[in-house]
Amino acid sequence: MTTIRHIHLQGPLGMIVLLWMLVLPLQAQVGEKRNDFAIGGNAGMLMTRMDITPTIKQTLKNAPTFGFSARYICEKYFTAICGVAMEVNYANIGWKEQIEDGSGNTYKRSLTYIQVPILMQMGWGREQRGAKFLIEAGPQLGYNIGSSETYGGGVWDTSKRPNNVVQQYGLGVYNKLDYGIAAGLGLEVSTPIGHFILGGRYYFGLGDVFDNSKKGDFSRSAHQTISAKLTYLFDIVKTK
Repeated sequence: MTTIRHIHLQGPLGMIVLLWMLVLPLQAQVGEKRNDFAIGGNAGMLMTRMDITPTIKQTLKNAPTFGFSARYICEKYFTAICGVAMEVNYANIGWKEQIEDGSGNTYKRSLTYIQVPILMQMGWGREQRGAKFLIEAGPQLGYNIGSSETYGGGVWDTSKRPNNVVQQYGLGVYNKLDYGIAAGLGLEVSTPIGHFILGGRYYFGLGDVFDNSKKGDFSRSAHQTISAKLTYLFDIVKTK
């Protein structure tokens, strides 16, 4: 007798798993095979914050990002063009505190990462010399290569912080490896000289930056990032 177990997934992780479950059966079917490989670069802006507990009041921290991009298109199934996109990016993320205790203090934490998203990508539209709409989703890994703090606003005074959360000041990175899930939308325009992609993406971190054990100061300290980027790809191998 077969027992069926139901697994309930919620939030961004559930959305990513559901998307993969919908796509994998399509990939198992016989579609129009492709063997298109393109490489290039990307650049854009990040808006970042830290999902942290106990809570710290924040505003979005803005910083540039840039890196290497590659894409492999493997199949066209009906109207969906399926492939995998990968990037290796330099990103300066972190958070900026919103301090409203009358001290006039300001604080910004910058955390520098090398990030590697590996995303399933699907597109609808024209493959060559035209536009198509893209959706993408998948895992992202990152490794911390630097950290800095910016203190401002005259004499530094933490005695008036409303929630008394001050442990983050001077606290070093405990887990250098970051991991999470990313998903986004984009518009691609293909021309004789290459592919231009304007896209937006959201990243939800699953790993904690600081020690989340009983001895740690924060039970949750994960990155959340919104990015807007322009990517240029030129074909190395083209099916058509």
